[in-house]
Amino acid sequence: MVSFFLCLAILICGYLFYGKFVDGIFNPDDRDTPAVAINDGVDYVVLPQWKLFMIQLLNIAGLGPIFGAISGAMWGPVVYLWITFGTVFAGAVHDYFAGMLSERNNGASISEVTGIYLGQTMKNVMRVFAVILLVMVGTVFAVGPAGLLVKLIGTSGATGILVNKIFWLAIIMIYYFIATFISVDKVIGKIYPVFGICLIVMAIGVCFGTLTSGKPMPEIFSHFANEHPDGTPIWAFMFITVACGAISGFHATQSPLMARCLKSERQGHFVFYGAMVAEGIIALIWASAACTLLGGATIKELGGGGAGTVFEISTMTMKGIGMVLAILGVIACPITSGDTAFRSARLTIADWFKIDQGKWQNRLALCVPVLGVGAILGFGNALGKIDYNVIWRYFSWSNQTLAMIVLWAGAMFLFQNKRNFWICAVPATFMSAVSCTYFFMAGECLGLIPFFKNNKAVGYPVGIIFAAACLALFLSKTKKAAEKASKVA
Repeated sequence: MVSFFLCLAILICGYLFYGKFVDGIFNPDDRDTPAVAINDGVDYVVLPQWKLFMIQLLNIAGLGPIFGAISGAMWGPVVYLWITFGTVFAGAVHDYFAGMLSERNNGASISEVTGIYLGQTMKNVMRVFAVILLVMVGTVFAVGPAGLLVKLIGTSGATGILVNKIFWLAIIMIYYFIATFISVDKVIGKIYPVFGICLIVMAIGVCFGTLTSGKPMPEIFSHFANEHPDGTPIWAFMFITVACGAISGFHATQSPLMARCLKSERQGHFVFYGAMVAEGIIALIWASAACTLLGGATIKELGGGGAGTVFEISTMTMKGIGMVLAILGVIACPITSGDTAFRSARLTIADWFKIDQGKWQNRLALCVPVLGVGAILGFGNALGKIDYNVIWRYFSWSNQTLAMIVLWAGAMFLFQNKRNFWICAVPATFMSAVSCTYFFMAGECLGLIPFFKNNKAVGYPVGIIFAAACLALFLSKTKKAAEKASKVA
């Protein structure tokens, strides 16, 4: 229990002190924000700070801090360290700069932002990468809840299951279309705060139930080892698996949504850094519950950090009401990430081709193809024509790779503005090593080749070399830029 409360204290202090330190380095001022200067009544709308926080939390959370944290618990209490320090020094910094750099550039999508600081080539790569990633996330977060609804209702027979899955998928996709098309404050601004409160209440219930369960909470001090039932290496698999509970590139695609709704730059610390710390706390709670009540072997038997494990923990900690909250969590949470994923895809394409989104005809022209592709993929999955299992495994790696790129963009912004770029460069270097190592060792990447799978002798050195090369390239570019500036002066 000492480990849990110590990590919880570090997360809170991280927000109060390190978050304020990061905010001070960025140096927010009193300039007009995009929500004030542009205010198109659709995407650029001033929202109250508390609502901005709740929407941001739901945008970035989804099932990430629940499923990822539970899966990470298979490595044992050592996962607390990654959730805690990863959130404070990497994830919250990443989310803060993703949101604030967007705010400083008229609410631009993350692909445009990275292009501004890392060049045109990176901008084009990120445009394509972001749209594909967002449509994939939106589609999977429609198919998953539809399948869970069918399971919970208890439909029998293959035909009945198929018909009901198609029905619920259609309902979800219609909602996605509405949420993607209309003003951000009409649907998202009204229902997200409610779901956000439910997510927080659910976490508090799990925390209280775990602490009063009578089962001893394992300590990091006595379990500082790899306890994964399959012996899967901690580096870099645990860092990729936890994802949203520590750092996630997907958050960078969501932060610009709220960057377009800030009334003041000074809200960034609470909205962006604060929401990520809140997600880290939620992840810590679920990870501790999984370690205490189940253990790695049991989590594996239940299917990892999926819906079945969530139901098990919820009913063990909150009894009857736990089932209700669990249903809300595993169905509502992915939907609240899916709709904003499609909305972000629309805005990314709009920024790419400079399409004014104030006119409903232009929004409709983008919503139809974006949601159309999602519907084709979703119904294809429902009919058994498309398998997402393999595709989704690639998401975890691409997710952290995106986070790495955004952190490098943040470091370049800080250099250009003569500020301490190391607060972004250090986590960027770390995530470069994580991403590269995972790519060389994971079974869905180069690990498809038996020689590379879980081969530490190859993966670890290559990851370190790649990270060092990225840092050297960054420092080289900053040195050349400084020399060029001094000559001009």
